[in-house]
Amino acid sequence: MDGYEEGEEWRERRAFRECKVILWADMKKERRAMEKEQAEGRIRELREEIERNNRLYYDMDSPQITDYEYDTMMRELRALEREYPEFADENSPSRRVGGTAKREAGTLIRHNVPMLSLQDVFSKEEVDSFVEEMLRQLEQPEFVVEYKIDGLSMALRYEEGKLRTALTRGDGVNFGEDVTVNAKVIPDVRKSLKFPTEYLEIRGEVYMTEENFAHVNEMQELKGKKTFANPRNCAAGTLRQLDSGVTKERGLSMFVFNIQQVRGMEIKTHTEGYEYLKKNNIPIIEDYRVCRTKEEVWDAICAIGENRGNLKYDIDGAVVKVNSFSDREKLGATAKAPRWAVAYKYPPEEKEATILDIELSVGRTGRITPTAVFTPVRLCGTSVSRATLHNQAFIDELDVRIGDHILVYKSGEIIPKVRKVLKEKRLEGAEPYRLPDVCPVCGAKTKRENDTADIKCTSPNCPAQLERRIVNFVGRDAMDIRGFGAVYIEKLTRLGYLKDVADIYALREHRDELIAQGIVGKEKNTDKLLDAIERSKENDAYRLLTGLGIPNVGVAAARTLLREFKDMDALAQADAETLQEVDDVGEVSAGCILEFFGKEENRRILERLKGYGVNMRAKESAQGDKLKGMTFAITGTLPSLGRKEAAALIEGQGGEVSGSVSKKTDVLLAGENAGSKLAKAQELGIRVVSEEELREMIRGT
Repeated sequence: MDGYEEGEEWRERRAFRECKVILWADMKKERRAMEKEQAEGRIRELREEIERNNRLYYDMDSPQITDYEYDTMMRELRALEREYPEFADENSPSRRVGGTAKREAGTLIRHNVPMLSLQDVFSKEEVDSFVEEMLRQLEQPEFVVEYKIDGLSMALRYEEGKLRTALTRGDGVNFGEDVTVNAKVIPDVRKSLKFPTEYLEIRGEVYMTEENFAHVNEMQELKGKKTFANPRNCAAGTLRQLDSGVTKERGLSMFVFNIQQVRGMEIKTHTEGYEYLKKNNIPIIEDYRVCRTKEEVWDAICAIGENRGNLKYDIDGAVVKVNSFSDREKLGATAKAPRWAVAYKYPPEEKEATILDIELSVGRTGRITPTAVFTPVRLCGTSVSRATLHNQAFIDELDVRIGDHILVYKSGEIIPKVRKVLKEKRLEGAEPYRLPDVCPVCGAKTKRENDTADIKCTSPNCPAQLERRIVNFVGRDAMDIRGFGAVYIEKLTRLGYLKDVADIYALREHRDELIAQGIVGKEKNTDKLLDAIERSKENDAYRLLTGLGIPNVGVAAARTLLREFKDMDALAQADAETLQEVDDVGEVSAGCILEFFGKEENRRILERLKGYGVNMRAKESAQGDKLKGMTFAITGTLPSLGRKEAAALIEGQGGEVSGSVSKKTDVLLAGENAGSKLAKAQELGIRVVSEEELREMIRGT
């Protein structure tokens, strides 16, 4: 009996233990299933967010997060994909180079050599690991450590010493965008080699110096256009410009950082390649170091980090690469990055500061910008004490108050920005900050722009806006007064000679004073400018209308309006219904026109312009009507005509020019490097002509 009971107890205990094991296993499996489900969701979320930011960075040149934030997301995605290989996907952004090739930027060209990105590393341990791995696989390798320029990658192809093609990274593997025409106006790009070889393909980074970036943004603001967020965005947008004249004007630069392919000569190492490039006057990455040990590599990285605040351009890290080309070939590459190089990313530098004041400035567009003035802190090698607060919405979001302790960092290593407010250190009694409802410059009422967070001064005579209006008035698309640059405009407005656009035509009355003060220059330069002003009086009235800067009335709308109303007086008297009967004039544009002519100050300026003899009537076309009733679109680079000249030629013969191709388009005028418009025209069966064929149409042949 006792034996029986003991056996039964043992079986009960064993069953209990087995139940515990099964229950524990079930719980573990359930927990793993929950973790797996959460991981799958997080992987999907990260991929979507990284893809979105890739589009913003590579395709739209408009990043919304810092490099550090992007890198943090990518590291988390890679870690999850390693831990949960069942969710592997060949299309994951962790396995691909960033962007897409855009037809709008130019013809797509197939890559001869993939333009891959680099594997990022973020610590000394990761750098050491890379160097140690190279030392294990290779025989006494050398390493080159150099700046990682923050710009846009471009490859240049030379045949028999002549530059044939320039292309962007595009998708990095298959296709890039043809930017040859724009590349040729970059001073650092050599059109021919002093020491040619059969074939040479090199890769570099197109960038913009701090000085040129500041100048471009100043001109953007003067013209009332959107400013660029940072030099990298500006360089990318400029390289993809359809007008190479704009590319040349903005002043891009380029450093070459690699020889992609060479035929007709032998180059064994990266540094040997640099020596060859230097002989051909091709700018290469500055101050590179050759290293042999992991200690030397890390010292070189630290030296670059210490010097980055002294550079005239942005860098976003340091690159460590194997020097020998044969070693590189042996190591090969993954689908995303070469195995013979890594990019070290410096951690973002942040410092605590105290807000002393918030200053207000009025831009030339009337936009009021608040700027935080804080106790000086040293970031990336320079002392900073000011950072923009953008607008009231930004101030509200961070809850910024005078006296607050804040964290300051440098975006792109150059632009000071406020990261966050340390609210736990806030002083008692600190009041929320509100922008005033009057302009700090002229005292006029302010208003918030529709669909934006911007607050603007409403006065058309605010001194802060005057320079921008005059720059617009004398510009190429408007009165086209050659030689009337922003420097002269600034001097003349600040000295009181220009209080509105009509005062331009009163400058001849002050000729002797202008010469005596040397505002424009000596007698010859002054007379040259005054003569250009005098000639502008004969312009077609649509140029005057464009120059008045009425919102939503650009060149095309101004032409259409003056073609319909014939003169400025008739246009000024038109009502909303009549205005909206004109092609391309909607309710918003009509409202802007009515508001402009409804203001007494604007009517007074027009009367003064008329009194100075400025033409107020549309000119009848004296050239002919060979293209009457035909709508044209223009694409590509023409042999002898710029786009504006081609449009003027077409319109002078009674034709119309549209900015896009649609079913209403009759003819597409196409030159070299025609983009998506050509493909669409062919798809719609629209006639495509060359410049010579256009001239034949005008001649009637």
